[in-house]
Amino acid sequence: MSIEADPATAVHAPGPAGPWVAVCRLQDLVPERGAAALVQGEQVALFLLVDGTVRAVQHQDPFTGAHVLARGIVGTRGTTPTVASPLHKQVFDLRTGVCLDPADGPTLRSWAVRVEDGLVLVADAPRNGGPS
Repeated sequence: MSIEADPATAVHAPGPAGPWVAVCRLQDLVPERGAAALVQGEQVALFLLVDGTVRAVQHQDPFTGAHVLARGIVGTRGTTPTVASPLHKQVFDLRTGVCLDPADGPTLRSWAVRVEDGLVLVADAPRNGGPS
């Protein structure tokens, strides 16, 4: 699934992450499956986890350059929610974007996400730099 956020739908709300962009309805997301969205010109992979939280990381696999992470395998390492790249299976922490396999791999950009009135809102800028 691919979702494009309209810049006109930016919701300016106070908070540490800055303005928010409405990208889809929560009911549009399937638990444990990714969806790609375009936020402020950046491809973002969204994941609805079984506990009801929504996570967002860059859609581009930093190892191959392909935009495929929304098609990754969702899982956990202990209590850490993860996504494994569908290409070479590197595993990333969905909360922080940190690469777990290999431990010294590149970090994904990650975005703050919140849900209000059934809408999934993504911060208009990533919380960390990560690779482009």
